[in-house]
Amino acid sequence: MTLRPTFATMERAAIDALLARHVVARLAYTHRDRVDIEPIHYVYVDGWLYLRTQPGTKLSTLIHNPWVALEIDEVRALYDWESVVVRGRLQLLDDGPHDAARTRYRVAVEAIRTLVPEAFTADDPTPGRVIVCALYVDDVEGRRATPAGVA
Repeated sequence: MTLRPTFATMERAAIDALLARHVVARLAYTHRDRVDIEPIHYVYVDGWLYLRTQPGTKLSTLIHNPWVALEIDEVRALYDWESVVVRGRLQLLDDGPHDAARTRYRVAVEAIRTLVPEAFTADDPTPGRVIVCALYVDDVEGRRATPAGVA
């Protein structure tokens, strides 16, 4: 008899742990009748994903249609993996005049600097990435596969 893998829904604590362990996601977005997906760095802090990007086609699209999905996977083997999808409205942040927006922007910059300490300085390894974004992790789901015989 062949044992079959088990597929299950992840609990929120396991989802949060996976998001915190990783720093690269795939960002999916749409523009008219086209769906695109691109890798992007992120930092997960207190229920928020913080990202940065640069001006270009992706940003132009996101300004007009900010609804996105991010997928983060941890794959160990064919039937030994976890996958999380976060859906929501990507918020563009800036250091503008409103206190709440300015505070969220500063939190995002500090979070990004935990990943790339030189971010937004003269030594920034990706100086073109000046656009800061945030996505609140509310609409989220996670799935996992467990190999046969593993609890």
